[in-house]
Parts: sequence; structure tokens; C-alpha cells
Amino acid sequence: MATTTTTISSSLITPPPLTHRTRTYCRCLLPPAAGLSLWARRRRPAVVVVASSAAVLEAPEEVAARKLYVGNIPRTVTNDELAAMFAEHGTVERAEVMYDKYTNRSRRFGFVTMSTPEEANAAIESLNETEVGGRKIKVNVTESFLPNIDRSAPEPEPVFVDSQYKVYVGNLAKSVTTEMLKNFFSEKGEVLSATVSRIPGTSKSKGYGFVTFSSEKEVEAAVSTFNNAELEGQPIRVNKA
Repeated sequence: MATTTTTISSSLITPPPLTHRTRTYCRCLLPPAAGLSLWARRRRPAVVVVASSAAVLEAPEEVAARKLYVGNIPRTVTNDELAAMFAEHGTVERAEVMYDKYTNRSRRFGFVTMSTPEEANAAIESLNETEVGGRKIKVNVTESFLPNIDRSAPEPEPVFVDSQYKVYVGNLAKSVTTEMLKNFFSEKGEVLSATVSRIPGTSKSKGYGFVTFSSEKEVEAAVSTFNNAELEGQPIRVNKA
């Protein structure tokens, strides 16, 4: 009887190299004790824990809608006095006067958080531009609420609206922000825009800025009122730009 010899291809007896996909597939075929538990742990969906309604954190924009900036207040105003001013218009959750960390003097502004946006709006309508200790205070909703922000990183500045009615503001303290500069000058006219010049790519102030108004009369009033006035603990220089 003739003998028949069959040649078997090496690919039939040598398994192909395991790729990432084939290794994952093979684990599925292993007994649970050997490999399935490892595969399952890697494939297990993330567990999302939902807190009860009473413990859900409020969205930042909702907090911002009831958090008020209060500017141009007398240096003698305390936290309790600030809270009492707003308590007539609703429930005050928090009132805080901002102080200079080096001199411990009031920075003449603070923040008040009301319990609802409606109460915040009522406080703005009643208290903005009212006189406290001989000074007209500014009350408005804070523009943003940014928790856990990296203060070392440069913050985006609002777009500066230029105008022929502009003043230069020099000798600014390093802590002065664009918003503070705008609110400070709003006492003497309609401020179109303000900006604090900063070193490009950083949050470091160059120590000067610009403020624009809607008329020449407001520029003259700003120069006569604020030149050598104190902002953030040091006198500033103001002149027409």
C-alpha cells in the first residue's frame, strides 16, 4: 500500500502573535478564577454617586446671581455692619469686607451673598448709589464666580473699549484688578471701560492702567477727584491720556 505524506503548514501548529485585541479576547475564555475577574475589573463601568437633593452643590452661575459686589464703602464699615445694611432686603448668607493683608486696613469694598437672586436684585435697586458715611456706594452682581482658580495663571481680561475721553491711572497697587479700577472710577461718571496693563503672558501688573468715559466733563471730574486719591492703600496718579 502506498504511503501518503501530508505536509502541515507551520501556521496551523504555531499560534499567531497575540495582539492587544486577541489577548483581551482570550481572557474572556479563561475560567473565572484565572482571568475573568481581572478582565471584569478593567471593563467595569464607573460608578456615579448622586447626592441627595439637599446636598447637591449649587451651580457657580447660580451663586454668582446672588453674590453682590459692594464698593466705595467707608473704611470703618465692619462685616456685621455690612450685613445689617443688606438684611432689610432679604436673608444675608454672608457679608465680608476685604482687608489688606499687610496693613489690615479695609480695602473699601466687600461682598454680600443673599439667599435668592430676587433678594440680590432688590438690594441693588435700593442700595446702589446710596450714601454711606459720606460716600456713594456701588452695588452690583459679581460678573463671575470662579472657585479653585489658579491665581498664578493670567486671567482673561475683558475687552477694552477705547475712547477719546480717557484718563491714565498710574502708581497702581499690584492687587488692583480691572474690575476694581472700573468700579472705583464709576463714582464720577459713566465708565465705558477700564484696563490694568499687565506683563504679557503673566498676571503681573505693570502698575498703571486706563479708564474711558463718555464725555470730556467726566474726564475732568475724574482727574480732579481721583488724582492723589488712595486706592488699595496707595495714592494714584490720574491725568488725561
